[in-house]
Amino acid sequence: MPLQNRVDPFGVIHAVPERGLFMGNRGIIHDPETKTLLKKRWALQAWIICVCEFRDVRREPMGRNRQSDDQSGGKAGWTELFFLDEVTALAAGHRPCFFCRRERAKDFVRRFGVAFSIAEPRAPQVDKRLHKERLASGGRAPVVSAEELAGLPDGAMVADGGNAYAMRGGKALRWSFAGYSDPVGGDRVGGDPVGFGGFAGHPIRLLTPATTVSVLRQGYQPVWHPSAET
Repeated sequence: MPLQNRVDPFGVIHAVPERGLFMGNRGIIHDPETKTLLKKRWALQAWIICVCEFRDVRREPMGRNRQSDDQSGGKAGWTELFFLDEVTALAAGHRPCFFCRRERAKDFVRRFGVAFSIAEPRAPQVDKRLHKERLASGGRAPVVSAEELAGLPDGAMVADGGNAYAMRGGKALRWSFAGYSDPVGGDRVGGDPVGFGGFAGHPIRLLTPATTVSVLRQGYQPVWHPSAET
């Protein structure tokens, strides 16, 4: 049975077989005995995006990956979460890790500083803003107008009800755990070929936190799943 450690663009954690390109964490949120999630879905405000392979480190997902001072066999350590790609992780409210993706993290925070006119930006400043905006930590997904949808940067994600789309080159790529489907024009998101009002009463909402959208506008280039290229 797959573990409950795969994150969708809404920030919700699922148990599905697909793994994805990136790993990340929100602190320790699992029980290593049962390899199941605790009731909480985060333990800190720093939600990060990591690479799956780094310095030959081997981890047991949802296991005991932190050394213990006694003979108990180790402590839980942070909970490994997985994302289809960086675009998905950003939509869920994560940001690049300074340990295994240092240059990317520095680039993200630098562009954050430019976006918000902060002379010496720091990661905790990013985390504080993101934590107020992430859907999974209580934030709200604002409704996107036609003009706003057309002006979103590549890598921003929107939703029509329970369906998520990634914007790229003026097109919307429908998201799934397995990858992206063929693109459609932005004016067809939600199945409505005329306007942007959504489908069956669902308005189009912005999933990617506003802070991250601002960083994308400053030129941050997230990593896409190969299915986005087809």
